[in-house]
Amino acid sequence: PMAAAIGAGLPIEKPFGNMIVDIGGGTTEVAVISMFAVASSESVRVAGDEGNEAILSYTRHGRHMIMNEARPEHVKMRIGSAIAADKPETIDITGKEILSGIPKTFTVSDGEIRDAMKEPVGAIVEAVKRALEKTPPDLAGDIHEKGFWLAGGGALIRGLDQLLHEVTHLKVNVADDPLTAVARGAGMVIEHADFFRSVFIA
Repeated sequence: PMAAAIGAGLPIEKPFGNMIVDIGGGTTEVAVISMFAVASSESVRVAGDEGNEAILSYTRHGRHMIMNEARPEHVKMRIGSAIAADKPETIDITGKEILSGIPKTFTVSDGEIRDAMKEPVGAIVEAVKRALEKTPPDLAGDIHEKGFWLAGGGALIRGLDQLLHEVTHLKVNVADDPLTAVARGAGMVIEHADFFRSVFIA
């Protein structure tokens, strides 16, 4: 989360609270950072991979179809969402029918994918809530004023920022190019080693 915050351009050296939610492949890391240090944090082993597994499980048990294990990521990015869209969407997927073993093309809706992903998305929301509960009061005031930032591939799930806003009543910002925020942050630390010498990484 420290690298994600740097990559997102947050002023982590300042004496006020910067909250980052880094939703990667295997974990979601939430941290409140102030003056180069993590003031509070929360971590759950739920992130993008669990969303993909939830989609695979749904198509297997709910639709009795098996699809390529690389396909759920594409489905998630195309029609996956955390809240209902204004206009319903569908996507055609080629897979194999479990009972007959015959390859077939089947159609899934954004509502089906949203329901399939409800548990991992809910776990991310709960992690954010727990992190806010643990945040010191003085830093909580800063977050109330500025909101918090999303980074990582999971930040690209449509409507996740809106869902988190509805739950927390805080402004939710998505980092520029959230997929590369951690890499950019790590690169900035290397390029500006003297400036980031005081960074504390737990």
